[in-house]
Amino acid sequence: MPQEYLPIFLLLALAVGFAAVSLGMSFFFGKRRPTPEKNAPYECGIVPETSARGRVSVKFFLVAMLFIVFDVETIFLFPWAVVLRELGGYALAAMLPFMFLLVASLVYEWKRGALEWD
Repeated sequence: MPQEYLPIFLLLALAVGFAAVSLGMSFFFGKRRPTPEKNAPYECGIVPETSARGRVSVKFFLVAMLFIVFDVETIFLFPWAVVLRELGGYALAAMLPFMFLLVASLVYEWKRGALEWD
């Protein structure tokens, strides 16, 4: 084992050890008196009215996936914008197809109505 990795393995061992000791102490010293109130789902102090397994519209998942896709694409734009002046025209030429696809996909999704909540 190289010396460079020793701090990483030591930190990993400490983290696993702390988690194991914490779980073990709560298992051995914790009180176990389950009641229906303690076993009920808790949401901000409000008694749940319906099941947590309710149906969610596919539209919600579509908007969530689109948000993640555009968010990740935006993350790629920040480092590019920081070094744009240093890299010059090559960086601009390399990013133009990416930007074109980003804008084209946004326009396509907008026209298809994927961003509407009705």
